[in-house]
Amino acid sequence: MRRRAQTLTVAGVGVLAAAAAATATFGFGPDPAAPTADDDLPPQRAQVVRETMLDTTDVAGELGYTGTTTLAGRIPGVITRMPLPGDVIGRGRPIYRVDNTPIVLMYGSVAAYRSLGPGSTGSDVRQLEQNLKALGYHGFTVDAIYSSATATAVREWQEDHGLPRTGRVEQGRVVFAPEAIRVAATAAGVNESTGGAAAVLTYTTTGRQVTVRLAIGQQRLARRGTTVRIQLPNGTVTAGRVDRVFTIVEPADAGGQDETRIQVTVSLADPAAAAGIEAAVVNVTFTAGQREHVLSVPVAALVALAEGGYGVEVIDGTTTHYVRIQTGLFANGRVEVTGDGLEEGTTVGMPR
Repeated sequence: MRRRAQTLTVAGVGVLAAAAAATATFGFGPDPAAPTADDDLPPQRAQVVRETMLDTTDVAGELGYTGTTTLAGRIPGVITRMPLPGDVIGRGRPIYRVDNTPIVLMYGSVAAYRSLGPGSTGSDVRQLEQNLKALGYHGFTVDAIYSSATATAVREWQEDHGLPRTGRVEQGRVVFAPEAIRVAATAAGVNESTGGAAAVLTYTTTGRQVTVRLAIGQQRLARRGTTVRIQLPNGTVTAGRVDRVFTIVEPADAGGQDETRIQVTVSLADPAAAAGIEAAVVNVTFTAGQREHVLSVPVAALVALAEGGYGVEVIDGTTTHYVRIQTGLFANGRVEVTGDGLEEGTTVGMPR
């Protein structure tokens, strides 16, 4: 009777490696092309197909906003007005009020770390002047020098906001941020005192991001610049890009051990896709490998050969024979294969 190759059901690369180390007891028959009775043919069959294979992994992520910052109250007094979480504030607009005077947002990358007045020089002075010009104030040169002309423009700005016309900008009166901000949460309320370094609120940018935490063994998925696919709760699918990858330690519950994980931040290619969704759990699809226009068979079609390596049982009418193959990418229950005589449409048997 024709001998068959030892059959093997494979779930992945690790199983294949283990199987290769085991001792196989069968191999190619003496006459692979000998006729086979119909009832001796594999009961299940599959086709060799040509396709683009993707090794993908789906992971849950949290949709939120980028860049959380805590804002401390530098101007002493009583808070008379606070924004609401979710409010978006742009250049020149009050963030909150102390003693009914505004703490104003301006754009810039240098924090407001000091008071500014005539004689001050530096990049923060240039930032202030750039904002005054953008807000419609003129009569000064935008440079790194706080001149008397700058002080005149500041007095006009102060008058428009109901502030004392000092021509100086006290520390804490202006908050510099690179762009418009979104209030994330408030840490103080109306009628509370402020001043010093007490937190008043936290804010973020208006940019959207997804945060994903991976097991250490999944680190291969997360490479900076990698493109991913994000499915939102409303069914919308949009592209994303891995911006940051870093290691964190998650504290364990009582009696457990801390766990090291990989934290990944992903930006949305089209932030508008998440409009109207403040926060949500989303599905992130990482592509760890891709092979284009390759031949593949179901993983379950692989057989371990006595001579070593793997093959598939090719069905040709009422006969079968084994073809030694080389495996490539494993993905979604299929495996990339190459072998003599294998082509698209070839029928292979599934082990009994």
